[in-house]
Amino acid sequence: MRYDSLHENKKRGTFDFPIELYRVDSTSARYQMPFHWHLEYELILIKSGQFSLSLDGKISAMHGGDCAFIGSGVLHGGIPEECIYECIVFDPGNILHDTPICARSAAEFLSFENEYTGMFPRGSLQSSLSCQLFDAMGSEQKGYEWTTVGLIWQLMGSLLGSRTGCAPLSHDRRRILRLKKVLAYIRDHYRHPVTLGELAAVAGMSPKYFCRIFSQMTGKTPIEYLNYFRIEQAGEKLLLTEDSITEIALDCGFNDMSYFSKTFTRYKGVCPGVFRKGGG
Repeated sequence: MRYDSLHENKKRGTFDFPIELYRVDSTSARYQMPFHWHLEYELILIKSGQFSLSLDGKISAMHGGDCAFIGSGVLHGGIPEECIYECIVFDPGNILHDTPICARSAAEFLSFENEYTGMFPRGSLQSSLSCQLFDAMGSEQKGYEWTTVGLIWQLMGSLLGSRTGCAPLSHDRRRILRLKKVLAYIRDHYRHPVTLGELAAVAGMSPKYFCRIFSQMTGKTPIEYLNYFRIEQAGEKLLLTEDSITEIALDCGFNDMSYFSKTFTRYKGVCPGVFRKGGG
């Protein structure tokens, strides 16, 4: 799964079936999920292990069988721990546009989509429906498209019928918009030297206040997140390109190879050379 831009803008699935399934484990180029957002909806299902999920600054611990529903434009990211997880990204507008009999319900859902964003524990109706949905997409048995769309309808109906189990997101949109600006700045400038003062200026806050707010919303200090993002970029380049480790380190903002190796090992658990050989 690629998160090259904080705001993802890509086609999902095929023209006539705009739904895409991703499976992520520790061998994936992008194991951790950097903060990003997109216009489509996303379902995340934890298959095993633990996943620390952040939704617009609200952090929740997810375990095997838990799922999360993420509305359009919601800033999200996460840190897996010995975790296998799957994601389905879809555009309900493209899926449901030819179903006028439910147009009123669909319009109501789309009008309050972010109110349904949240985590649903294992054993809940939403989790059960999500598991069936992931199974259908994963198996691709004959007729799975019908099953998939039907399950999406059931999931949306369950969310409309009951909001229990889904904690509301923070309504401090101003902070979230400022955080998105900072994350976009990191995405665009991570190859170059970046200071705490620069990031605070982008957010329009004092460095001290910015550090506190950023840490509350991401679980990392600004510089920790910058290094984390750089390492995620480096990990993807190690697996998907033939560039040398030195070239990748320099391209990802590290001018000191020793520091790059130590930082990479701290985040990935192995050194860059071992990670490239598939030891991650």
